Amino acid sequence: MSVVVEFSTIAEMFDRITRKYEHSERPMLQYKTDGTYRSITHAEYRRQVERFALGLASLGMKKGDRLSIVSENRPEWVIADMAMVILGIINVPIYPTLTPKQIEYIYNDAGIRMAIVSNQMQLNKIQRIRSDVKTLEHVAVMSDKGVTAGEDVLSFSRMYEMGDALGQSHPDLLHESMARVKPDDLLTFIYTSGTTGNPKGVMLTHKNLVSNIKASADVIPFGETDTLLSFLPLCHSFERMAGYYTTMACGVTVAYAESVETVRDNLLEVHPTVVTTVPRLFERIYNRLMKQVDSSPAPRQKIFHWALALGKEMAAAKRSGRVSPFLRLQHSLASKLVYSKLKERTGGRIRFFVSGGAALPKMLGEFFEAMGIQIIEGYGLTETSPVLTVNRLDDYKFGTVGKPIPGVEIKIAEDGEILARGPNIMVGYYNNKKATEEVIDKDGWFHTGDIGHFDEGGHLMITDRKKHLFVSSGGKNIAPQPIENLFLASKYIDQFVLIGDGRMFLTALIVPEFEIVKEYAHQNGLLFDSERDLTASDSIKEMFKKEIERIQKDLPAFERVRRFELLDKPLTVESGEITPTLKVKRKVVEEKYAGLIEKMYEDVV
Repeated sequence: MSVVVEFSTIAEMFDRITRKYEHSERPMLQYKTDGTYRSITHAEYRRQVERFALGLASLGMKKGDRLSIVSENRPEWVIADMAMVILGIINVPIYPTLTPKQIEYIYNDAGIRMAIVSNQMQLNKIQRIRSDVKTLEHVAVMSDKGVTAGEDVLSFSRMYEMGDALGQSHPDLLHESMARVKPDDLLTFIYTSGTTGNPKGVMLTHKNLVSNIKASADVIPFGETDTLLSFLPLCHSFERMAGYYTTMACGVTVAYAESVETVRDNLLEVHPTVVTTVPRLFERIYNRLMKQVDSSPAPRQKIFHWALALGKEMAAAKRSGRVSPFLRLQHSLASKLVYSKLKERTGGRIRFFVSGGAALPKMLGEFFEAMGIQIIEGYGLTETSPVLTVNRLDDYKFGTVGKPIPGVEIKIAEDGEILARGPNIMVGYYNNKKATEEVIDKDGWFHTGDIGHFDEGGHLMITDRKKHLFVSSGGKNIAPQPIENLFLASKYIDQFVLIGDGRMFLTALIVPEFEIVKEYAHQNGLLFDSERDLTASDSIKEMFKKEIERIQKDLPAFERVRRFELLDKPLTVESGEITPTLKVKRKVVEEKYAGLIEKMYEDVV
């Protein structure tokens, strides 16, 4: 499929898409309120965007200004964003998990004039830093319910009223404003979460995003009959481009999950055909499913494993183009007995998942394919708008991130680093010329910081981050990410951090999948009162030791974990140990758990 209208800016896309569907009753957006999913049509969306844009204009907001959204996914997010778009304002979206201090840094760096927040919790953060951000003039809050705010905070309803008044006296303001928005104008600053140091503001233009939208739509078959369930943060470049702009350009209906925790229930309510997600979702589904299988009667377990093996055989037969009638008949039976049950859990209508943000373990891709659920994995960075490569439905290979999308060039440098060039490469980092020059060379190649290579079929394989490569004290180069992914496939492991840079051997910090470990403890008569009791248990440690040995039996000796420590609580965004996109901040973790790490290297012979 491809985009359903032609456009050169996001403002033009909004204008033409909403006019194309202005008489259609088919939902553009769906959101849950008071226990029920409600719909917003394209015509309703356009009207709300125009009213809010006029409200912003009445406050003196103009082209080139920087405004910020701090909110969870909800219709008001995309209403506020598109209102900025048609005025030529630069949106600086913020993760709702960031602390006031982190927000303050970004606001001062970007020169934010107005903050738009979702609720009282986010409003409190802004109020705490308001006097320390000299450029901040206005604050608006999306929720009317449960919000205590003074006269200096504007409600959305008040913004609409102000917009209505300005619209009556200046009926041509928005039409003229949209006409002034050009492809090379800045659209957004997206601050990278940064595993080290302060975040950097990635400057992206309309041209950057439009090129990525069109190229992605050419290779990912979104269509007008699709419904997409959105739960990844809209402030993240992947969800904003794929789950918002591209779906809008293709006429897709987007339904917002209530939260990450409710995705399982929302799948059954929305019945999506497409979901944009990260590998963590598949890990959780897989672990939950295998837990149920392991506790099932022996005959049921036998049927499941027969169906799984058959699904893999069917996938291989389809790729070779030779599916025997007998295999087709067996597969049909397995579908009724096993595959259909998993599909029902995803809402029953899934055509495919789009996975990004982190590497998808090959085993998970193959498992879900065998179960009749296709995952398309892609790769990109915020600095590349973000998509660089993607597997296609008719040309994919698990363990790779696919082939370059149209218009994007990829080459591998002599040291193995992946370089990219194309119309989607950022303008640079805001207020940071030095950092920009470090990643974009004189020939326009963006240095991704990732290490990889192309396989014989032209699919890109990523082995690790360039700066994350370990060099053991014995001089061995070790890529931690593939090893970590191997262990994360275990049903007993929730989080896994490999340690070993400059060390004699590898060790690991492990956060158990406590729900499953507690079941194991109950089944084996182990007494415990807390998760700390579990991580201190010699029996649990022995179980993990056996699990680690099982997983790494085929790894070379220098890539094997020799010692480990169990953590009694997960690494979190709030504690600064992982980024909002769930990437581990290795430096922070290693500093925080320095004592435990040194303990693992004591008495080394």
